[in-house]
Amino acid sequence: MHTVINRYILKEISLSFFMIIFILTFSLLMGRILQLMDLMINKGILLSDIARIVFYLMPSMLIITIPVSLLISILMGLGRLSVDNELIVMKSSGLSLYQLMTPIALASLCAFFITAITGFFLVPYGNLAARNLLFDMAKQKASIGIKERVFNDDFAGLVLNAEEIPSHGDYMNNVFICDTRILKEPTTIIAHKGYLISSPDSMQVTLRLKDGSIHTADKDLTTYKKIDFSSYDINLDLSASLGGTNKAITKDSREMSLPELIKKSRTLGLKKAVLKDFIIEIHKKFTIPFACIVFGIIGIPLGMVKHRSGKSRGFVTGILIIMIYYVIQLGGEALGETGMISPALGAWTANVILGIIGIYLLIVTAKEQPLVPASIRHIMRRRTQQ
Repeated sequence: MHTVINRYILKEISLSFFMIIFILTFSLLMGRILQLMDLMINKGILLSDIARIVFYLMPSMLIITIPVSLLISILMGLGRLSVDNELIVMKSSGLSLYQLMTPIALASLCAFFITAITGFFLVPYGNLAARNLLFDMAKQKASIGIKERVFNDDFAGLVLNAEEIPSHGDYMNNVFICDTRILKEPTTIIAHKGYLISSPDSMQVTLRLKDGSIHTADKDLTTYKKIDFSSYDINLDLSASLGGTNKAITKDSREMSLPELIKKSRTLGLKKAVLKDFIIEIHKKFTIPFACIVFGIIGIPLGMVKHRSGKSRGFVTGILIIMIYYVIQLGGEALGETGMISPALGAWTANVILGIIGIYLLIVTAKEQPLVPASIRHIMRRRTQQ
């Protein structure tokens, strides 16, 4: 009998879970649609490459949507069972709250492990793969986009023209460049040959010029300077080539794996602010998956509260709890970054607070007592009457 009921509750939760995770993931993806469409339509990026970027970024969305979907599905599933009086029937048959929570505990543990694996392995791999793919696309755009005898302005602050590009495309002959990146007045660079050199390690594309000269003049054209060179390197800014997406190429603490974060945090000479950021990100590798356990604990008693509109109320309650959770989390992280509390404590603040509240509500519900004590309800009623 217990097995049948466990399967029934799991089925009720699973249907809502997969529906909500699809909606939430699609909603997060919609925030990137315009930028991705710009890459495909205006920048000439292939649809297959866009699909690969979406696939690589999916894990970073799932670590957010899995805990959220779990909480809302628990509240909606139990809310529906409560409205239809099925929970009363189950309790009347001799099942306690702790027996009814077995399938929910199993679902929470599964969500915990999936989120942990996603955060530990898939997110760093996906971010690295997306970073490399963006770099490859930028490099390809840089090499293919340059046409001979055409002024190219795909690189921020540079206008480039090559008189001749051989069919193999290994170099350019008679290169002309107008550089406005550093000096207020344009700098003209003329070189006999130019080579595009990519560096996957530093994620940069360099234009190496050979046998040329740099020409500068002041605003009043009273001073003219010429510098001859045998070799001159220019680091190309690829933001214009990919619509500003080169920001994703820079790998920050939120894109590092756990071993990388630990290694970076042990680097000598780190500033306190940087060290605190690393510590918070290390603990977030654990706090985000653990949120599945917290949401499972707090979702059981709140989902069993009987109400006329079970599923809609469960959805609204879930959104409210998630907002409270992330406000507390952001506040704890801010306190940890400013040094008012330990960074580790700041990262765990939301889980600790909501976990304690969830355990209290679970115990009260198991004893079939009202979630809000009578004294508090009496005070609230008197204030309402006043």
